[in-house]
Amino acid sequence: MVVTVKSRDEIAAMRRAGIVVAQVLEAVERELRPGLATRALDEIAAQTVARLGATAAFKGLYGFPASICVSTNDEVIHGIPSERVLDEGDIVSLDFGALIDTWYADAAVTLPVGRVTTEAQRLLDCGRAALDRGIGRALAGGRVGDISDAIESYAVARTLGVVREYVGHGIGQRLHEAPPVPNFGAAGRGPLLRPGMTLAIEPMLALGSGQTQVHEDGWTVVTADGSLAAHFEHTVAIAMGSPEILTKPPS
Repeated sequence: MVVTVKSRDEIAAMRRAGIVVAQVLEAVERELRPGLATRALDEIAAQTVARLGATAAFKGLYGFPASICVSTNDEVIHGIPSERVLDEGDIVSLDFGALIDTWYADAAVTLPVGRVTTEAQRLLDCGRAALDRGIGRALAGGRVGDISDAIESYAVARTLGVVREYVGHGIGQRLHEAPPVPNFGAAGRGPLLRPGMTLAIEPMLALGSGQTQVHEDGWTVVTADGSLAAHFEHTVAIAMGSPEILTKPPS
């Protein structure tokens, strides 16, 4: 397994892609409302990334047909935008990647559509917090397993299922690089975290077991028990101190 370490200039290039990712997700979130078809969210993402001078990383990747993944309710990841209309009380995961000058960045967020149930909101709050916990353990000198353990222990303590079939990953001049970054595992295990490594950390949690299956469309991953799922993600760079989040909106 070859893990790529980036220079400061290369990380700065990834940060430019990361800012585009953040801006696209913000643009889509602003339009999110009941009655909107998920295909409209894809159109917003496509128009925004083009205006910002970047390329939608997912469009055509492995044959994926859209610019953004839109996954609703029991859909975990890789949802294909369609004529499906959002209803009050749905939750929607938005996953977007951008490519600028051969460098990638990738992020995801799960959002409520109008007012949602208490349990749905708890899932969203815990998913976001699990991501924060994982990022907080992405420290030089540690191990990938430190990130995995932080996410899993937080989720399990809150009776949430952790998706195990899909994991985070390294990222750089390819969208998916080594090392894999599972959302489960033991601290102190796995590849060494070194300054200049760049990772997409992405907890995927469910109100149920966390076991999944692939929808008949061949893309959309759903929970096997039909429970609600949430997906949160940031691209981060390992540094000598705190990790640097590359997909944060510009301040």
